Amino acid sequence: MPVVAGIDSSTQSCTVELRDADSGVRLGTGRAPHPVTHPPLSEQDPEAWWRALGAALNLACQEAGVRPNAIDALSVTAQCHGLVALDSTGGVLRPAKLWNDTTSAPQATRLVTQYGAREWVRAIGLTPTAALTVTKLAWLADHEPGNLRRLAAVLVPHDWLTYRLTGERTTDRSDASGTGYYAAFEQRWRTDLLADLVSEEVDWDAAVPKVLGPTEPAGHVLPQASAELGLRPGVPVGPGGGDQHLGAVGLGLKHGDVVYSLGTSGVVFSASTDPVFDFTGWVDGVADATGGYLPLVCTLNAAKVTDTFARLLGTDVIGLGALALAADPAQQRPTLVAYLDGERSPSLPRAQGLLAGLTTASTREGLALSVFEGVVFGLVRGHRAIEAVGVPTSGNVLVAGGGARSPAYRQVLADVLGRPVITRDAPEASARGACVQAAAVLSGTGITTMRDAWCPPPAATVEPRPCDSAAVMESYLTLADQVQGRSGD
Repeated sequence: MPVVAGIDSSTQSCTVELRDADSGVRLGTGRAPHPVTHPPLSEQDPEAWWRALGAALNLACQEAGVRPNAIDALSVTAQCHGLVALDSTGGVLRPAKLWNDTTSAPQATRLVTQYGAREWVRAIGLTPTAALTVTKLAWLADHEPGNLRRLAAVLVPHDWLTYRLTGERTTDRSDASGTGYYAAFEQRWRTDLLADLVSEEVDWDAAVPKVLGPTEPAGHVLPQASAELGLRPGVPVGPGGGDQHLGAVGLGLKHGDVVYSLGTSGVVFSASTDPVFDFTGWVDGVADATGGYLPLVCTLNAAKVTDTFARLLGTDVIGLGALALAADPAQQRPTLVAYLDGERSPSLPRAQGLLAGLTTASTREGLALSVFEGVVFGLVRGHRAIEAVGVPTSGNVLVAGGGARSPAYRQVLADVLGRPVITRDAPEASARGACVQAAAVLSGTGITTMRDAWCPPPAATVEPRPCDSAAVMESYLTLADQVQGRSGD
């Protein structure tokens, strides 16, 4: 039985899935945490990702009843955008700045001002925010010029893990398009932007990795990686990709579908055969992991918002969800703008959350419902922006990520959209998508063919309740505009 492994290195942990490469049947799953950091300064040691990968791989193999040397191919997906800076020996220069590190917000503002927001969209399909790698390189130039002078290679997290496995500096279209200096629609790095706007001292053409196609192998497992992880030397490693991008593959996303991904961050995305250019700055016109495009909107605040309010209300997330579902959606309740750690969409890195509408008649149930709504409203706003740039989303509404396990999130989303919300049997969609890619590499099959063959069945469908969520969202939008006006961003 051929076995493939899908590795998902997220902001908080590493998950490894093992699957039968012929049937797609899951054989085992393992998960290992690594240290979690929070904005504004959010950095991690890449070696922690490597250690978590090894631990998660062993746990997955234990559940599957196989040894790591039984694995025939693997692929890596990971959190996007983060900056992994290497020197000429391949050593890591400093801790990796993560996507949710907002210390580069001043550099993001400067880059947009210097080049122009519309020109950025024309050049790379999106407007730089503090999340993007380009702003973190600008931060490095401003704050650590010595490290910038030693810079020999620039990778994002999935690239670095693939590099540790294979010794090859590669990436794929999906993760490259989230750096802020790759034009996916032209299939080329825009190193001229790095030279003009970050520094002329770096040989950027030599520093960026090779961009691979959807099933083009990145390389093969090195003897050193084999010794550390127990893998067979020479096993093929797929090109990998961004977590949301391979998550879309794992969910079986097709044109017309829209996905709400509820994790540490919140992401709403759909599929497009054509590149997307949004001059409002909301929609990132990034590439997907199959050769097309994945227009998406990302928010900084999703499941961590419900984690926070569960703590404040003296309960856990399950208890908070039960309170929210017990609330009468027809009754007046507070409104939450959930910018707890600043926000990415809209770009408000210094904003704070705002809770309005509290009265002596307010209840714990109503407050709990408003917390879930505050997260969902921000993502529905992004969904509207995706539709506004011409991407149809009349197909299935899919919900994924850790927050998808919450009945309250699924019900509130269905209520707000007025549409059924589907959860597919893919609790680890990104790791599953990496397995799909690894199986495609191993068999020489096209990734969309493999995606469709492995499309997970529905696990649950939630129907909307009769309630006037539209009016509540209008109140949210009014309040969100006030927050934006006050934040000074």
